[in-house]
Amino acid sequence: MSDATAPEPTRYVRPGGLTDKVFNRVVAAMTKAGLSLWGSRVLAVRGRKSGEWRTTPVNLLTYQGQRYLVAPRGHTQWVRNIRVAGGGELRIGRRAEEFRAQELADGDKPEVLRAYLKRWKFEVGMFFDGVGPDASDAELLGIAPGYPVFRVLAR
Repeated sequence: MSDATAPEPTRYVRPGGLTDKVFNRVVAAMTKAGLSLWGSRVLAVRGRKSGEWRTTPVNLLTYQGQRYLVAPRGHTQWVRNIRVAGGGELRIGRRAEEFRAQELADGDKPEVLRAYLKRWKFEVGMFFDGVGPDASDAELLGIAPGYPVFRVLAR
């Protein structure tokens, strides 16, 4: 788990551009219709201030028998919300799976980040500033604070 006394890192890449917006909408629409693209889900998390459900498309990584959510854009609103809510729902079609989220410490992220990049570098590589799946553990540790990772646990 993250150290509650440490200041929250600020790395955040805003969605932008027509391709980015169109791609996210297409993936979200297909996932809502029940078609998962490479493990896509719609993440639903209660807003930390409003309590309203907020949704965003995510890539659910399965690695060594565990499931993970990685935030390639950094400390996004869904990351901030999941930290407060402690979990949420992963949706595909009409199915919704409630889950608890356990945030990984930076030292535990390199292998998960590597597996995530192996699977989705074509889609998210632009957010990793040239760091790829073949990066050393030291390189992945160096970028780890900017990439929140959550283990998905049963509720």
